[in-house]
Amino acid sequence: MRRSDFHYHLPESLIAQYPPENRGDSRLLHLPGMDAPPEDRDFNELDRLLRPGDLLVFNDTRVIPARLFGAKASGGRVEILIERMLSDRRLLAQLRSSKPCRGGTAIRLDDDIELVVIERQGDFYLLELRGGDDPAALLESAGHVPLPPYIRRTDEAGDRTRYQTVYATQPGAVAAPTAGLHFTQEMLDRLRAAGIEMAKLTLHVGAGTFQPVRAEEIEEHVMHPEWFEIGAEAAQAVNQARTEGRRVVAVGTTMVRCLEAAGQEGILRAGQGETSIFIYPGYRFRMVDALITNFHLPESSLLMLVCAFAGRERVLTAYEHAVATGYRFFSYGDAMFIASQQPMTSDK
Repeated sequence: MRRSDFHYHLPESLIAQYPPENRGDSRLLHLPGMDAPPEDRDFNELDRLLRPGDLLVFNDTRVIPARLFGAKASGGRVEILIERMLSDRRLLAQLRSSKPCRGGTAIRLDDDIELVVIERQGDFYLLELRGGDDPAALLESAGHVPLPPYIRRTDEAGDRTRYQTVYATQPGAVAAPTAGLHFTQEMLDRLRAAGIEMAKLTLHVGAGTFQPVRAEEIEEHVMHPEWFEIGAEAAQAVNQARTEGRRVVAVGTTMVRCLEAAGQEGILRAGQGETSIFIYPGYRFRMVDALITNFHLPESSLLMLVCAFAGRERVLTAYEHAVATGYRFFSYGDAMFIASQQPMTSDK
């Protein structure tokens, strides 16, 4: 398939620059099964689309303030976006500066702390922290919320809370699992009372989630690896739901990738690792029956995943409807609820 097969027109005015005033005050576009047209709903109506016994699977990763600003000895400014902490002294990051940073370049953050470039690794740089006792404390004091590039403003105090899910507990992501931003604690309590079950996995979303698909033939695109961890209790909950014929509902594309990467045999395996799974049309899903997701960029790997799940023409038609009716797009935008039309594939 070609990258241009996943293009759609989006007026810039529909790209949400701020979250709604109150968490959860979002619209929800329901994409029913078969050939039924999209339905316009509010996110607080989600309980009407779920069934008792459904298993919601959440990503409990927590966004770290991963954007830093420093300067080289020459005075040149450098923007640093941390991808991953490799140890208490070394990290992987993207760098933006007027000239490429070579090995040995020191980037000063303040009088006592600097990051030194060790080497370049593809789109990323291996950096070593010198000075300072606690990298986590450094990020909290000097780091900025790593808002996506399509949010054309600097981060503000409110982003520390709103670019974070209410159930985020595991620090390590540099981008939020945005489908989860709509959930309030009140809604979670209401869903539990209605018989909806819940499980939490961890996938630390990396900066590569915003990597554009540059290859025209999408099969040539390579995803950056992301770290995940699945506990035994969560794996058991997913496998039991599958065995009992109850729906597994992934909250966000990150959970689809995590579940499918660790469930290639039709059974979800507990453990941790990395995944660079790239899901595009033609993929046969093994673990996910329904999906809650935000709207995604034209020609992006995330849009391709949603098209694989629900059908390219069906999804692009729904996107045309969302544009025509003024839905808000991307991280701080509105959401979709999609039930799969695919029969589940089992390798058991």
